Amino acid sequence: MRIQKLAQEKLNRKTKPLGSLGRLEDIAIQLCEIQQTLEPKITKKRTLVFAASHGIDEEGVSAYPREVTGQMVLNFLRGGAAINVFARCGNIELSVIDVGVDAGFGNGSDSPMFFNRKIRCGTRNFLKEPAMTFAEFSKAIEAGREQARLAKFANVSLLGVGEMGIGNTTSASALFSALLDLPAEETVGRGTGIDDERLARKVQVVKRALEKHRLDGADAAHWLSHVGGFEIVAMTGVLLEAADLRLPVVVDGFVSTAAAVAAIQLNPSVKEICFWAHCSNEKAHKQVLDILGTTPILSLDMRLGEGTGAALAMPLIEAAARMMTEMASFEEANVSTKRA
Repeated sequence: MRIQKLAQEKLNRKTKPLGSLGRLEDIAIQLCEIQQTLEPKITKKRTLVFAASHGIDEEGVSAYPREVTGQMVLNFLRGGAAINVFARCGNIELSVIDVGVDAGFGNGSDSPMFFNRKIRCGTRNFLKEPAMTFAEFSKAIEAGREQARLAKFANVSLLGVGEMGIGNTTSASALFSALLDLPAEETVGRGTGIDDERLARKVQVVKRALEKHRLDGADAAHWLSHVGGFEIVAMTGVLLEAADLRLPVVVDGFVSTAAAVAAIQLNPSVKEICFWAHCSNEKAHKQVLDILGTTPILSLDMRLGEGTGAALAMPLIEAAARMMTEMASFEEANVSTKRA
């Protein structure tokens, strides 16, 4: 709280009317709190894209076939996806982590940005059985924790998390319903652009899965392992480790927010290190952000995933840090302050 007060006082002395930089000022203060300094620095930015296949896609909940997950990973490794473009624009490093894609990547796996942490070739169909075993859940958590530690060791000071996984909005919707006690009709959206018939099927899949796996006293770990995806669990691991390391993380969109909700329930201090990239166009995302009491940095009606929202928001966070360290005060600039 003392850092927050001092950061606000420092901002008030900058050559601008009070509060005139709006949300950037809030972002700057949060960075000061995370880094415990009035001179926050963003030395290096990195976005982590976790990829995995989902057994629930057997239920016809997505507009795209299962193989797209692996095909898009190859696109990431070749530099042709939206996340590659936005990362280049923002001078952001990119890491792609396979935690459960039902595909191999041949020569693409030689890319320095690629990490093979495959747990198995996709989760199980959680309408029939738990998505993963506890041992698999633990491996996915550790895959995420590892990436946070690697980032800290490499002097990365701002992380973004994103994902790729056909079927994963179904997992995210189930998690929101389970963890926030929201009806499936409110959490299930169109994902990759499904029609009304497929949407109705998706709602029923989530409702039946919640009934199947409901357990008195079930915590976030239970729900992650029963209806989650390997990439969602890995992002949860990133956030848990980042909270321990006091490393700020930019949470991308709908699916990434499901990981964040789970991580916050497992460790409430996770919320302190999170920046919320954008409000997704996916149904329920705004409602979930409101429940969390958070304000996203951007609202561009995006719903792509891949960490694209995080990559677009990261330069704004860097700008907020530089405002704290490079912008002159009234005294330094010899500029008159507001009339009394």
